Amino acid sequence: MLHVDLDQFLVAVEVLRRPELRGLPVVVGGDGDPAKRGVVSTASYEARVFGVHSGLPLRTAARRCPGAVFLPVDRPVYEAASAEVMAVLRAYGAVVEVLGWDEAFLAVDTDDPEADAREIRRRVHAATGLGCSVGIGGNKLQAKVATGFGKPGGIFRLTGDTWLDVLGDRPADALWSIGRKTARRLAALGIDTVRRLAEADPDAVAALLA
Repeated sequence: MLHVDLDQFLVAVEVLRRPELRGLPVVVGGDGDPAKRGVVSTASYEARVFGVHSGLPLRTAARRCPGAVFLPVDRPVYEAASAEVMAVLRAYGAVVEVLGWDEAFLAVDTDDPEADAREIRRRVHAATGLGCSVGIGGNKLQAKVATGFGKPGGIFRLTGDTWLDVLGDRPADALWSIGRKTARRLAALGIDTVRRLAEADPDAVAALLA
């Protein structure tokens, strides 16, 4: 299973339109006016250094990174760019499950998933100018989590054998689909790491989360 995730997607699309923005702290959100209410949709990696991230109020983003370039959300442009990327992925001949504008799972039958990941990255960039990261795993969870270790613009593989070595000491909410609320409920059982979750009684965990 491969998980393809476009790097800083909205910002990357804007940079293609305005190359002079490359390397600058850029924030896309709302109507582009940080004095108004609204939240960050995407921040460039340069802006993230200042603690600006998706979901952050625009006003807070402006305080944390006053030198950032703020741009409005341009939904039609992003939808068109996403459609181009997804067309490239579907043309690869794999089973594709689209998760949103900027990510998708690909089920591939291969003995060399890293080679497939490299080729997919090459095709996406050649067709659209956009960069992506690719996570490789035996299932969706492994692939999705692996992508985070490959960002930006890289490839990372997680397997059943390496899962606990890589993730065991990380907090439980490092796993896809476990948010802060669920993590707090798990902590009530003393489950505060991925390793402890793996060692926990499944019935007790299921009862807690039911």
